[in-house]
Amino acid sequence: MDIEKYQIEAYNEPLLATHRKAYDYVASTVPNAAAVIEKLRAFQVGIPSWALGTGGTRFGRFPGGGEPRNLEEKIADIGLLHALNKSSGAISLHIPWDIPTNASHIKALAAQKGIVFDAMNSNTFQDQPGQALSYKFGSLQHVDAATRKQAIDHCIEVINYGIDLGSNALTVWLADGSCFPGQLNFRKAFQNTLSGLQEVYKALPENWKLFVEYKAFEPNFYSTTVGDWGQSYLYASKLGPQAYTLVDLGHHHPNVNIEQIVSLLLMEGKLGGFHFNDSKYGDDDLTVGSIKPYQLFLIFNELIEGMDARGMEHATDLGWMIDASHNVKDPLEDLLQSVEAIMIAYAQALLVDRKALSEAQQQNDVARAQEILQGAYRTDVRPLVAEARLLDGGALQPLDVFRAAEVRKNLIKERGAVSIATGL
Repeated sequence: MDIEKYQIEAYNEPLLATHRKAYDYVASTVPNAAAVIEKLRAFQVGIPSWALGTGGTRFGRFPGGGEPRNLEEKIADIGLLHALNKSSGAISLHIPWDIPTNASHIKALAAQKGIVFDAMNSNTFQDQPGQALSYKFGSLQHVDAATRKQAIDHCIEVINYGIDLGSNALTVWLADGSCFPGQLNFRKAFQNTLSGLQEVYKALPENWKLFVEYKAFEPNFYSTTVGDWGQSYLYASKLGPQAYTLVDLGHHHPNVNIEQIVSLLLMEGKLGGFHFNDSKYGDDDLTVGSIKPYQLFLIFNELIEGMDARGMEHATDLGWMIDASHNVKDPLEDLLQSVEAIMIAYAQALLVDRKALSEAQQQNDVARAQEILQGAYRTDVRPLVAEARLLDGGALQPLDVFRAAEVRKNLIKERGAVSIATGL
């Protein structure tokens, strides 16, 4: 299903007067409103191909119908999101869930929707049909050299798919670890994993990046071979200048100071990008900004400070991707909400008075520093985000348009009530 530009304009028309009043007010109170809007227009968030279907838990999965049945339909769904919010102009593929059988066709189809290919993702946490060796006891860490080689070969295969599509990054997340004390030799597991990653690193084209993703726990609960940002940083540092740490917001224990992690990784030039989501307990994979919106703002505050200090381009020098699982929501509605939350947090962080904050920090004026940050956070920047969308032909209220156009109902008509997306 497509939503045409004229349809979006028709939905926008009755909202324009109210929007203009709200925008004029915010613009009159924000000194750099025009600059903020230009940065918002340039900022794109990668949509994961695996998040377009209903997620699940260990206990059940409740698909809602109309899910994309192949890669072409996934690109169509992301094209729909991008038409509405103008900030979803990239897709992140998971192999082997989304193998492009005809790369030229897939690349052309994405280009028609204004979509490019973000980081490619490998999968060594599942056994696939016909797979020779099992990853039950790990992949790159495995005690068996043949199993490790199988995982290495898969990662290189993913790179080759990415080359064909125009991607320039590979994300490696490993489920490797142990469930019980004594099961694993930690040192040997690290060395095996590093050796495998070095082989993958050698296969990277010159313009590519390797993102080493970490996770505190799950599916292994006693140890994880890439368990935290320090371990990921250690791998990335040993691999070379094309290797970076990738931060998934849900891959930490509760109450970890993610914004500090971001700041230090940026300082060391080893922050590669993000998987955005939200959580209450662990890797909950909830809608971005639904639980801890202030933390999301604080993360963006550190990102802007650190990127500006290094002269980095906000929109392109890091990988901005969502990684979520939609168990009870319509996946497309959830993704619209997540992108909106990211854009709001980014806009709020752009409003921080950096000079005043630095002065307050130098004077140890704790109350003043807090007021500066919370003043930016409490500013209603939604009219700025909406204006950026409007200028690019998007919807003032993407979720409302999605519902008014009965998108899910139409997708069910096209694909059936029992269609299930590939992957999880």
